[in-house]
Amino acid sequence: MSKEMQELQKQWHSMVQSIHSNSNVVAFMNSRVGQYLDDHPFVALSLLMFIAVSAIPVAFFLIFVVTTAIMACISVIVMEGVVIAIGGIALLCVLCGLGALSLGVSGVLSVCYVVLSALVNYWYASRGQIREQEVNGSFPQKSPSVLDLSANNGKNE
Repeated sequence: MSKEMQELQKQWHSMVQSIHSNSNVVAFMNSRVGQYLDDHPFVALSLLMFIAVSAIPVAFFLIFVVTTAIMACISVIVMEGVVIAIGGIALLCVLCGLGALSLGVSGVLSVCYVVLSALVNYWYASRGQIREQEVNGSFPQKSPSVLDLSANNGKNE
């Protein structure tokens, strides 16, 4: 063997010794699973290959999950903004409708007030004239009503 190969073998051996002397590795190798894998090297190699080969798909899946979670959070924020905007527009429409309704009701109530006040003033003014005439001694002559005419027609027959 060449000198470089022996040097490489020594480095490899020292690295394997450092791995075997690690307390976690020693604890694993003393467990039942470690003993089983030590007795069945093909299963150990297959498990090692499976772990090594599946690391890339698992990493891609984890990246996908994290990306999806981030996008979902951003989408929720955007969706919440859209919902708040739609709610704000709906509130604005309702408030504008209520404003128009209040203006209409105020107008109707104002007209009712003016009409009723005019009727009350007319009623009190006419009562005042009747009282004045009663005080002066002249009574207003009432014209016969339609009911009185129909009653007189019934008596004549």
